[in-house]
Amino acid sequence: MRGRSTRLIVALDTKDTAQAVRWRHETAGHAGAVKLGLEFTYACGLDAVREAAGDSPLFLDLKLHDIPNTVASAIGSLAALRPAMLTIHASGGRAMIAAARVAVNETFPENARPLLLAVTVLTSMDAGALHETGVEGSVEAQVVRLGRLAIESGADGLVCSSHEIAPLRQALGDKPVLVVPGIRPAGSAPGDQKRVMTPAQARDAGADWIVVGRPITRASDPAAAAAAIAAELSA
Repeated sequence: MRGRSTRLIVALDTKDTAQAVRWRHETAGHAGAVKLGLEFTYACGLDAVREAAGDSPLFLDLKLHDIPNTVASAIGSLAALRPAMLTIHASGGRAMIAAARVAVNETFPENARPLLLAVTVLTSMDAGALHETGVEGSVEAQVVRLGRLAIESGADGLVCSSHEIAPLRQALGDKPVLVVPGIRPAGSAPGDQKRVMTPAQARDAGADWIVVGRPITRASDPAAAAAAIAAELSA
């Protein structure tokens, strides 16, 4: 799917607000958004999320997963942060996803609604890990199943590994926004990620956004690392 515009989200995975702000400043010229997730939010709180994100579009990756009313109420509590993207777990089911959709529509102004993104199967999981949870099918089949459920229930897009981009595009078309973590530049250690691709491979497969953390933030020069990934995406 060459020719699709794919943009970079830098994951500010830290418990230190000042460090997150430094990373944001260093990479601002090369990233389309920043990600703040559970680690930072639990350690530092919502006011710090606002400070760390600054003027950058915020991918708020809290992966909400609870009964429908609780998820809807949580989304209402996050409205002051004005995220550009917000995650829930697709495995929460149709009613939960639909309740999240209603909460986004009712909580945010129409011109400032975040993209509601449903997480399919975590990129740290492979077929063996998935089978341990009672899912007997393949990772790909489960991702497509959850992806279809999420889009039908009101999600704007999905969080998936790069290896499931093509099957999701085949099943759901070009409209759903696909945000892809587990991206590792050539030569990078995979860390705890099991299903990975390089930035260019994810772009060519059809990703809208890629999420990169440690290969940028743990680099000796985060700005240069982010610049290299942005250049790879635009090549």
